[in-house]
Amino acid sequence: MNRYDYNGQVAVVTGGSSGIGLATVKLLLDCGARVALCARNADRLKDVAAVLRRDHGDDRVLASALSVLEPEAVNTFAAEVGDRFGRCDLLVNNAGQGRQSTFATTSDEDWRTEYELKIFSQVLPARAFLPMLRDARGAIVAVNSLLAYQPEPHMVCTSSARAGVQNLLKSLSIELAPEVRVNSVLLGLIGSGQWTRRFADREDKSVSREAWYAALAKDKGIPLGRLGDAEEAAHAIAFLGSRGASYITGSQIDVSGGLARFI
Repeated sequence: MNRYDYNGQVAVVTGGSSGIGLATVKLLLDCGARVALCARNADRLKDVAAVLRRDHGDDRVLASALSVLEPEAVNTFAAEVGDRFGRCDLLVNNAGQGRQSTFATTSDEDWRTEYELKIFSQVLPARAFLPMLRDARGAIVAVNSLLAYQPEPHMVCTSSARAGVQNLLKSLSIELAPEVRVNSVLLGLIGSGQWTRRFADREDKSVSREAWYAALAKDKGIPLGRLGDAEEAAHAIAFLGSRGASYITGSQIDVSGGLARFI
């Protein structure tokens, strides 16, 4: 059963060809939205888009291969969405993975690269889609990390950049109100993306995925005793972007299985 009504609405999802982005695209389509997604990997995006069109109809899916760090490409994508769908009700900014490093091992170039990715992957899509979002009195939902409030010493660069993103989102929520709502999800450990790759690289190949994830959850002190699913993050995103969250802005939902220690 669909839990959010997106009939007649258009959603845009960056980083939409895998993991949480793809789970969000699928959920929004299931809830009645027309969805435009983008990602850097053109081949993977093409395969994903073919399946989405098969399952939901060609008229409800728009896919474009691009980097959200390239202003012209992002502006062109926004124009394509406007030409194809005529509106944008929800922008889901979902781009960028974590960088593992300490202060001692993070180079100047690493700092610049990480800050550019985390900040401009929010700034450029928001700027490009803002006119349509204002017309629709829509919403921006940013996919951020629990690291913004609860930094890890082995992810010092990413933690710092994530905190900057959260500050930016709070500022946008005030500046863009009341026309556009701005919220975020703060992710803990989700069993997709980087954790899938780390599982594949595990030393003991005899350990099952379930056992490896359970041991990781115990080691990290996650009260719910497991990693989250991409679909669980997608539901938080879909809620914040929906009419059911119409009086929520400048806020965040942590999707961390209780890992958050701040109050």
